[in-house]
Amino acid sequence: MRAFSTSNAFIKFVLRAGALYLILYLIYQFVVKRYTLYDQGFIGWIIESTDVVLRTMGYKTFKVLQDRDMQVIGIDGSNGVWVGSNCNAITLFSLFGVFIIAYPGNQRDKWWYLPSGILAIHVLNILRVVALAMIANSYPQYLDFNHSYTFNFLIYMFIFGLWILWVNKFADKHIQKDEQN
Repeated sequence: MRAFSTSNAFIKFVLRAGALYLILYLIYQFVVKRYTLYDQGFIGWIIESTDVVLRTMGYKTFKVLQDRDMQVIGIDGSNGVWVGSNCNAITLFSLFGVFIIAYPGNQRDKWWYLPSGILAIHVLNILRVVALAMIANSYPQYLDFNHSYTFNFLIYMFIFGLWILWVNKFADKHIQKDEQN
């Protein structure tokens, strides 16, 4: 029965992470999305950043405000890509944050690792939108597949890699100290 005991470190991690993620999810769905313009502002930031990257690469772009929850960015001559609240990576930031907070480790290291990881995920998400805009321009028939599968896989693997880096480089030191005491 030890495998299902709450003294098991893995079970503690899963319970702590699950509860924290549920709380953050509920706050996001029922407070942030309903009563703030945080999503719209964040989407706008992604659109503007994508626009800068595409223009730097020499593309002529367009932007369209669709509604409170969605905007379009594209390369002239294409339909562009919609960026909605599901594409802004806020839930990915939460997922990453929950993994780091729920896993044992030095609190001081968490204070710099969390924002660094969130920034890295944000940059990767902007590059994802850039790539999707380029796909929509050159190979629109592949847009849905790459949006739904390729980039989801890459981003989740990146987050998993950040967590593995945390576990192997920072959390191990903390766990080993606890085991020695």
